[in-house]
Amino acid sequence: MSLRKKREIRTYTWNDKLAYAVGLLTTDGNLSPDGRHIDLTSKDIEQLKNFSTCIGREIRLSTKTSGFTGKQTPRLQFSDIAFYRFLLSIGLRPAKSKTMGALKVPSKYFFDFLRGHFDGDGYFYSYWDKRWKSSHMFYLAFTSASPKHIRWLREKIQTHLGVHGHITKAKKQNVEQLKYAKREAEVILRKIYPNSRVICLTRKRLKVSRVFASIGRTL
Repeated sequence: MSLRKKREIRTYTWNDKLAYAVGLLTTDGNLSPDGRHIDLTSKDIEQLKNFSTCIGREIRLSTKTSGFTGKQTPRLQFSDIAFYRFLLSIGLRPAKSKTMGALKVPSKYFFDFLRGHFDGDGYFYSYWDKRWKSSHMFYLAFTSASPKHIRWLREKIQTHLGVHGHITKAKKQNVEQLKYAKREAEVILRKIYPNSRVICLTRKRLKVSRVFASIGRTL
């Protein structure tokens, strides 16, 4: 009589890498209604590789086809009941985009989570303000289709750093934007990127570094 080898049950404990992965899933991820499958879709292959590294498993890369345009986008899709239940326990849900609210992220790892959130669906831009001589403006923004979630994010950042930001609605899109201008943006970015070793999307970090360098600062 053969004995079946018991399947290893994974466990998930908070650390900086897991917090970053949760940030990515909060923006670009999806939980299937079946209670076990998790999906992360991104045009950035580096982002998908970062996610696999952060949760400590190799996941086969596939593609997702848009029903509207027929365009294919790289994605990771895998089954992990333990991870799925962990994500439910912190506040993520299937069809979360417009209903998501607060998430149970430990304060110790909040800025690792926020870096993943930024890499997933945030943006950073800069320009020279013609109204002022030698004034280089830059803005940091986080986005979400859920007003409750973006307000929770604002409250958490304010609690940690004392910065306020402002919330706007994207034109022609049903998306909320949490934006921080120059001084407040710099405060947040220095917490998101505490050193050069943290896992992140390279192109976004380089963009921030180049803007800082243009005004004589280092990241």
